[in-house]
Amino acid sequence: MTNYIIKRVLLLIPTTFIVSIIVFFLIRYVPGSAVDVIAAYLSQGGTIQIDRAAITHSLGLDVPAYVQYVRWMGNIVLHGDFGNSIIQGRPVFQMVWERMPVTFELGLLALIISTVIGLPLGVYSAVRQDTWGDYVGRTVAILLISIPSFWLATLIMIYPAIWWGWSPSVVLIPFTKDPIGNIGMFLIPAAILGTATAGGLMRMQRTMMLEVMRQDYIRTAWSKGLTERVVIMRHALKNAFIPVITILGGGVGMLIGGAVIIENIFCLPGMGQLALQALNQRDYPLVTAITLITAVFVMVCNLLVDITYTWLDPRIRYK
Repeated sequence: MTNYIIKRVLLLIPTTFIVSIIVFFLIRYVPGSAVDVIAAYLSQGGTIQIDRAAITHSLGLDVPAYVQYVRWMGNIVLHGDFGNSIIQGRPVFQMVWERMPVTFELGLLALIISTVIGLPLGVYSAVRQDTWGDYVGRTVAILLISIPSFWLATLIMIYPAIWWGWSPSVVLIPFTKDPIGNIGMFLIPAAILGTATAGGLMRMQRTMMLEVMRQDYIRTAWSKGLTERVVIMRHALKNAFIPVITILGGGVGMLIGGAVIIENIFCLPGMGQLALQALNQRDYPLVTAITLITAVFVMVCNLLVDITYTWLDPRIRYK
């Protein structure tokens, strides 16, 4: 097991390297550039002549892209420095670090909500197969999957404000100052973000539970006179949980990606909002740093999911 973990951790290095190359060069093919943004700001509507060549040189963009990449990656490897923001001039890692708690809190709450909704609903639908409870559960799951998160978030922002004069808070409430207010602020966007994952999670949990419930060892447990609760919780649920863990691990990346839209709709100052702002401003160092950090986080989560398999099923062994 130790050897497997070491191999997987070492494998993160070339994977991260490939991701960095793709992101670094792909962002530079987006129409427009940081020079255009800065020149438009400094020219004040065209009333001032701007030396674009000087701006390009000062930003280090007057050399080929591969030279820029070598410099950027060299600073990361040798000094742990992701560079400075082209627009704001602040250290990129510091900017990301300030926004990271907001995105992680939003993603964690969304993951908890999706798990609390999806798992019990999937287990109940499987145990009560082809009953009214099963039909209702499957209908709810399909609805959760079908409703777009951005559409639902937009409705919640607009219609309560029109009808009742209420809207979610757009000013961040720090958890250290007001824990209840902070959780209340994140609860609605987290619920919206977690519902789609909950629907897929419910359907997967139901499918796996039905498959496990037909196994011989489950019939043996029933024949021993064990109660339904013991058969499900002790014998069936753990074995049916392996594919569900895979869904949860993959859902981490989806939650972070969905946070880009949700954070902008609810004005949450997280990494998603920062990434969209950086992309609009063509802030290359900031966009690449956010994408790279997110990619590494998702890969680490996938590694943890693989390790969890061995706990759920002792028959699984890695070499």
